[in-house]
Amino acid sequence: MDMTGEERIAASRATVWAALNDVEVLKQCIPGCETLEKQSDTEMTAKVKLQIGPVSARFSGKVALSEIDPPNGYRIAGEGSGGTAGHAKGSALVRLVEDGDGTILRYEARADVGGKLAQLGGRLIDATARKLAGEFFSKFGEVVGPAPAAPPEAEPAPAATREQKPGMLRRWFGRKKGDADGGNPSA
Repeated sequence: MDMTGEERIAASRATVWAALNDVEVLKQCIPGCETLEKQSDTEMTAKVKLQIGPVSARFSGKVALSEIDPPNGYRIAGEGSGGTAGHAKGSALVRLVEDGDGTILRYEARADVGGKLAQLGGRLIDATARKLAGEFFSKFGEVVGPAPAAPPEAEPAPAATREQKPGMLRRWFGRKKGDADGGNPSA
């Protein structure tokens, strides 16, 4: 399966590059990521729990970076085993392009699966892969981009007086004597 896409991130290319190389940022963004540990400047190990259709699996694998071109991009490749669920391997070429005050992150990815996962069918695998990629880049943009502006504080609602808002008990048990004629007991 092949995928391509791009995501605009509201941060400088240097900031996005640093985040792409930060294990803690990546761990937050990878769907189902339980652990991500840096072994060297170009190698990591990971454990990820995923649900793909009716198959739930915990994958353990290795990730390697190559073709590193700071701050323009790199190639990331990984492979993992999900036990009886099967195995997966893939790679992606990631490129960063300045875009005004933001950065365009472009990717070209290829993935292959085997075992029970491969039996699920291409459509389900493709749809799940696209969904996971979308979740990753959406979360990555949230984590790396600027914090959203705080909404303006709402004006507090004026306190209701007894004349403006009848009490809960009055609504449940009926009106007080004299309320049937507009609240004037002498009418």
